[in-house]
Amino acid sequence: MNFGELAAQRYSCRDMDADRPVEREKIEQILQAAHVAPSACNLQRHRIKVIQSKEALDTLRQLTPCHFHAPVVFVISLESDAGDKMPDEDTAYKFGLLDMGIVVAQMALQAQELGLGSTIVGMFDGKGVQESFGIPEGQMPVLLLPVGYPGEKGGPCILHKQRKSMEETVEWL
Repeated sequence: MNFGELAAQRYSCRDMDADRPVEREKIEQILQAAHVAPSACNLQRHRIKVIQSKEALDTLRQLTPCHFHAPVVFVISLESDAGDKMPDEDTAYKFGLLDMGIVVAQMALQAQELGLGSTIVGMFDGKGVQESFGIPEGQMPVLLLPVGYPGEKGGPCILHKQRKSMEETVEWL
């Protein structure tokens, strides 16, 4: 499958089969997609926790309604220290968020290629995630990526195929 087909097939899967674990080799491939993601000044400020034990998943499910019963959830955090590579703290923060977007997009596309569903989640108790999973003060949880095999109701939502025209979203100058 080419990239265009992969991108068109990916959707936010909001129901995953909690009883079907994701194979470790697939988790490692998703982590490799994050590992090779480009970042501003090549700082690679992303830090990832892999949540997959029953206890950890139960804890996480108390911190977000957007877990979708996934058997594995990646917590993607931003390391705040940008060293002296950025002109100021505001710029470092903005580039850090951009980098997190690149990392999680590559992870989600890799999951799709492997036959897994995923949803990029920003709605969660950040402080609770930080405390519950031992994320140090110098790191900020930014995104969650629940991943798993789609469940019975795991297909794309009815609105997924509705797209604005290119003319509405693109301007040529």
